[in-house]
Formats: sequence, structure tokens, C-alpha cells
Amino acid sequence: MAKRTQIVCIHEGKRNSVDAIFANAFLKEYKPDWIRPFATGKVRFEGCGSKSELMQRFPQELKKCNDAGGDTTLIVLADIDEKLRTGEELKEKYWETAQKNGITREMFEKAVFIFPKDRIENWIQYLSTGTTDEKVEGPRVKNNSEAKDMAQLLAKRCRQSKQNTENFPPSLEWSCRNWKALVERMK
Repeated sequence: MAKRTQIVCIHEGKRNSVDAIFANAFLKEYKPDWIRPFATGKVRFEGCGSKSELMQRFPQELKKCNDAGGDTTLIVLADIDEKLRTGEELKEKYWETAQKNGITREMFEKAVFIFPKDRIENWIQYLSTGTTDEKVEGPRVKNNSEAKDMAQLLAKRCRQSKQNTENFPPSLEWSCRNWKALVERMK
């Protein structure tokens, strides 16, 4: 188990966007075992503006995490837009950008990709109602506490050792697999 880990989460939008609020609440509730003691200061959120700006910034952030050592993890939180169908398709776009910037496959595979379809609001809708249609954008979150509450619920469900994700929306199920791979890697 790593003694000290920092998680860097780069995402679309501004630092205080609903994506950052959701991710921060998830991490605080989940309390990753490899971060002891868990403290907000060990997690850094960076709003990167547009999707293209985030993708362009990804290689440099991954290099920084790699240079910091094996205990630093980069999380990429970005929406899968209407042009792409799956998280794998978007991940492939990140790989293309990474290759152009000298990132090896080994370095690339250390990043954790969290990709909601259209917007994270679809996940919030699913977690609060049990249903969502990822073919349309979920309703805007009117209150940040709703995002926080649903992220905490998701973290509690993820901490259960035999979490069944087969009823999750496809992008949430895909992203959960990526999170679980990180958890396994850090044991």
C-alpha cells in the first residue's frame, strides 16, 4: 500500500463545476485506503475549460503525475458528447493526443478515466430516481447539495465489495470499472 498518494483530477469547466463537486464528494465519502489520513489537500481539482482544452492539457498533467512518482494518480473527468458512443471511444481520442506528446502506453494506462455520457447530471438523475436516458442530457442540477448527496450515495455503493453495476447506465458502469481498477492497483 502506498504511503502517500495525491490524486489530481482534471475536468471540463471551472474548478467549482458540478463535475468537480461530484468527484470531490465521491472521494471524500469513499476515503481511498491508500490515502492515509484522507485529507482534501491530497486531492487537487483543475478545471480546464472546454473539452478540447482538457484533452490538450492531459499529456502535460500525466507527465507531471508520472514525474511525481507512482503514488500520484491522474483522474480525467470528461463528458462523452453526441459524436461518440462509449467511454472507450473517448479514451482512444485521449490516447491519440497522448501519443503525439510522447506518452507511452504504460504511462497512459495509469490514468483513470471517468466519462459520463453527455453530462454528469445523467448519473445524478439515475442515482436519485433509478432511471436515466443517456441519449439525452440529464436535467441541470439546481442545487450543489444534490450532486454531493448522489456522489456520496455512489461512493457508499462502490465501497460494498460485491457492488452490482449491471443496472447502471453504460457510461457509469464503464467508469466504475476504471475506478475499481485503480483501487486494485493501489492495494
